[in-house]
Amino acid sequence: MVEIQRIVAPNPGPMTLDGTNTYVLGGEVVVDPGPAVVEHVERLVDLAPRLILVTHKHTDHTEAARELARSTGAVLRGLDPDECHGGAPLVDGEWIPVGDAELQILATPGHTHDSICIVVPGRAVLTGDTILGRGTTVIMHPDGAIAPYLASLDKLEALGDLEVLPGHGDPLPSVAAIARQYRAHRLERLEQVRHALRDLGSSAADATVGDVVDRVYADLDHDVRFAAEASTAAQLSYLAEVG
Repeated sequence: MVEIQRIVAPNPGPMTLDGTNTYVLGGEVVVDPGPAVVEHVERLVDLAPRLILVTHKHTDHTEAARELARSTGAVLRGLDPDECHGGAPLVDGEWIPVGDAELQILATPGHTHDSICIVVPGRAVLTGDTILGRGTTVIMHPDGAIAPYLASLDKLEALGDLEVLPGHGDPLPSVAAIARQYRAHRLERLEQVRHALRDLGSSAADATVGDVVDRVYADLDHDVRFAAEASTAAQLSYLAEVG
């Protein structure tokens, strides 16, 4: 059985919640090294990992990755070739040995084009920012997109009741259940955007993101408005294509 350790990085904030969750699998694989904070990186270096995996390219997950790879000689891999060091890009469906077990890589685009999840068979799935421990994720348009995100949720729901180990926030008991909740939320947001467009007398193709955000996201904190704008842009792009 693969031992799973969670280390919460010291980078709390509106987008990172309590901080980035760095996971250590089997004592030899580090997932999402997180920020380049000295004490955090030193703790990871002491673990002497052989492999580093990143769930997507955002710096709150990857900033320490290359330093950790250089300091330990570990291979760094992500779906995006630009996030790799000393190893090939990850491949959807790939199996990676860890001790006497294996991890499976699932491409789950949507939050970003290069988002992945990592399945520990029979136990858990590490979801990066595809599914969070609380709240919902941002679709980072134009890199992220709604249609692939919905398809990724379908893929995760098919995993059943594996525990969710998110990139931010606490674990959740069932990936199938939370994938259904996330899909329902996303479809509800799309319907809210449709209503906003009708109120504005605009089409998805010509509406301004700011006007739609003002109508759909009530009492929005200024610190996270950019995230709402990114998701709204993704929603408008999706509706312009599918209606």
